[in-house]
Amino acid sequence: MSRFPHPRRGAALLLAALSPACILSQQKPPGAHELATRVNRHYDQLHSLKAAFTESYAGMGVQRTESGELLLSKPGKMRWVYTSPPGKVFLLDGKYAWFYTPGDSQVQRIPAKELDDLRSPLRFLLGHTNLEKEMNGLTLAPAGNGEFVLSGVPKGQENRVSNISLTVTAAGVITAIEVKETDDATTKFIFSGEQPDAAIPPNTFQFTPPPGVPVVDSPPPV
Repeated sequence: MSRFPHPRRGAALLLAALSPACILSQQKPPGAHELATRVNRHYDQLHSLKAAFTESYAGMGVQRTESGELLLSKPGKMRWVYTSPPGKVFLLDGKYAWFYTPGDSQVQRIPAKELDDLRSPLRFLLGHTNLEKEMNGLTLAPAGNGEFVLSGVPKGQENRVSNISLTVTAAGVITAIEVKETDDATTKFIFSGEQPDAAIPPNTFQFTPPPGVPVVDSPPPV
């Protein structure tokens, strides 16, 4: 029996070894610094973004799950259009955040700066941050399916938020954000179908209150 593989078999083994999937599997997993840099780079270079989202909340005896479409545009604009529950809108126009659910007796308006302070994870999607500068104790762990989890505590929010975890791909795309608060409440956002630099009309980020519904300045929603 020959000690050498059949020529065709040898060629097949060589091609398999040189395939992108095989080469990728042999690459050293990125470290926390490298992956955080990829996340920063990915979102810094975007001008707009469209994606589907699912939002879940558990805390203080309450559990809820909502979903819809997320639209982002720089600088500092986002619109969460809920399909479940239908008609609910959360909009950031760069100066104010607007929050309204059909049937509410008022529209909540919150200064955008206050919202950024409370919901810092959402700033990552707008490319407004540097993960290593904004989070203490940044760590990296595998998440399965070739993804990773970057976790840390946001600076300046230690009394409110105990941990933030970002599930990201090897290319730096965020697929989920989980926020654990010090009172054990947890909010998680899962994103899918990301469309980088999607064409979004500018008036998407203008909010007009429903007729007869007053606008009130409120604390940030939780």
